[in-house]
Amino acid sequence: MPASVLAPRIEVKVLDSRLHEWGLPCYQTEMAAALDLHACVENSIILHPQAPAQLIPSGIAVYIGCEHIAALLMPRSGMGHKKGLVLGNTVGLIDADYTAQVMISAWNRNPIGSEPIVITPGERIAQLMFVPVVRPVLDVVDTFSATTARGEGGFGSTGTGREP
Repeated sequence: MPASVLAPRIEVKVLDSRLHEWGLPCYQTEMAAALDLHACVENSIILHPQAPAQLIPSGIAVYIGCEHIAALLMPRSGMGHKKGLVLGNTVGLIDADYTAQVMISAWNRNPIGSEPIVITPGERIAQLMFVPVVRPVLDVVDTFSATTARGEGGFGSTGTGREP
C-alpha cells in the first residue's frame, strides 16, 4: 500500500467461530476494494425466484467509530451476473455507530420458473467496502448562490447522446 494512503483501523467482532475455519473476511486480491463475507447459516438456504429476500448472518459485527467512514454491503459481481443473487435492498449501508451483526439481505432476482439459488454454509455471497463520508452543513436558502447551464432541467434533460 502506498505510504500516502491512510488505512483507518476498524474493529471486527467474530460472532460465528466457523469463520476461523472458513477464513475471516479479507480482500481476495492485492487490489480488491471490498472484503468478502460468508453466509453464516446452519443449513443450506434455498432462495426461490422472486420470493421475498431473506436475511443471512455474516458472522461479524464491525465498529467503525468515525462519522467520516461508512461501510457499503454489496453483492458479489459473479453471483449476481451468473446466478441472479443480489441484495434485497440493492446496497446496504452500515453507519459508523452500528455495532450489531452485519446481515445480508439476499434475493433471487431471476424470473419465476427459474432454478432456485442454494446458499451453503460458509459460501462467500456478499462484500463489504469501507468508504469516506462527507457530512456537509446544510444551508437553507430561497435562491441558490449561483446558476448552472443545466439549471432545473430535470430527469433526462441532458439527453442520451444519440439524438440527431
